[in-house]
Amino acid sequence: MSAPIRVLVWNENFHETMQQHVKELYPEGIHGAVAAGIRENLGDAVVVETAVLTDPEHGLTEERLAQTDVLLWWGHAKHDDVSDEVVARVHRHVLAGMGLIVLHSGHFSKPFISLMGTTCSLQWRSVGERELVWTVAPNHPITRGVPSPLPLAAHEMYGEFFDVPTPDELIFISSFEGGEAFRSGMTFRRGRGRIFYFSPGDQEYPIYHDASIRRVIANAVGWAAGDARDPRAVPEVRHATVKAWDV
Repeated sequence: MSAPIRVLVWNENFHETMQQHVKELYPEGIHGAVAAGIRENLGDAVVVETAVLTDPEHGLTEERLAQTDVLLWWGHAKHDDVSDEVVARVHRHVLAGMGLIVLHSGHFSKPFISLMGTTCSLQWRSVGERELVWTVAPNHPITRGVPSPLPLAAHEMYGEFFDVPTPDELIFISSFEGGEAFRSGMTFRRGRGRIFYFSPGDQEYPIYHDASIRRVIANAVGWAAGDARDPRAVPEVRHATVKAWDV
């Protein structure tokens, strides 16, 4: 029997502590809901831990990252509060083979911008529109068991142009009531690391309680884990300070 995938779900944990309606949606935090969905789908195949912004070194020490196969990242209001030292650390571990799953407004996180090398900006509007998430790579492991379309009754609109490099694989495209379309699920490879960006998950809506969204994320964990990485391969790389913007 192979060793379980070691998963770390990171969340800035700001809205859940400052906004009552978000706390009611996510009483265990967004990180708690995401972690529960992974455990629910993958069971003994994973060991899932969580970390938040206010933990020492944001819960992302060198030792902890060395023991992480897949890191999930949710951030929104506190991108600039993440230390550049920790960003450089995450960057190095992705290059060495740690998987990274970036969720929703994590597109503006420092680690994602650092790895993409672009602004990662997009169009947005939050009025609770219906979103349909369409599978465009039906044979990809991330889409296994996921309906197409995957309907979300109300969500924030993300729209093009999404300023990221051309993805290695386009997995999902979303359509919205207002007529916009968005590349809502895509993969990238940086060094030995696999990266998946998945847009559904605004804090104002109960997206991470949806069974199909949980299935997507769990599938992505299995894909992003890839092959076991060699901890000796973590490179030293220069890291310039990256400006992150809030939406």
